[in-house]
Amino acid sequence: MITKISGFSDIVHDSQTTFLELLNALSYPGKEQEINVKLKPPSGLDLACAAACLTMLDLETKIWLSSDFDRDVKSWLLFHTGCNFTENSQLADFAIIKNINAIPELSNFDRGTAEEPENSTTLFVQGLNLTAANKVILTGPGILGETTISMPNLPEFFWSEWENNMKNHPLGIDIFFFGKNTVIGLPRTTKIVRVCQN
Repeated sequence: MITKISGFSDIVHDSQTTFLELLNALSYPGKEQEINVKLKPPSGLDLACAAACLTMLDLETKIWLSSDFDRDVKSWLLFHTGCNFTENSQLADFAIIKNINAIPELSNFDRGTAEEPENSTTLFVQGLNLTAANKVILTGPGILGETTISMPNLPEFFWSEWENNMKNHPLGIDIFFFGKNTVIGLPRTTKIVRVCQN
């Protein structure tokens, strides 16, 4: 049974260290952070993303889960966090996306309001590969000058949507991109310039 797949081995320590790495990821955009916890999530959910879910999701959060996840993932998240799921992406506090190549359009999600910009949807996106050939330059708060990183192929619409996302600050979407046990943050204040594409 999926409920027998354990969560954090040390809930307090593991959630605190994971939260710190997530905070660092948003504070220093593009800088890879390692999430080192003992965790065996269900198939299709990478360790880093699973740890972030156990840290950030709770009884009061609404989650939009991409449809390509196995049913076991939803059951595991529900059992360990008590979160609520919604099929309406505009109502989601967090959206969990299995593959970076299939990231939905950002306009599908809540960008917050002028009174409460912090209430926008945060995206958890799996499939980060910093050895990919597609290089981008990041600038903005938390970055000294500029930083260049490699990203997997993102849908073409992402680039124009991200530019609009940044320009609409303080409204906007924040994204965490996850590798197997790593994460980088892309807050709404970060500007992206593509260097080359394959």
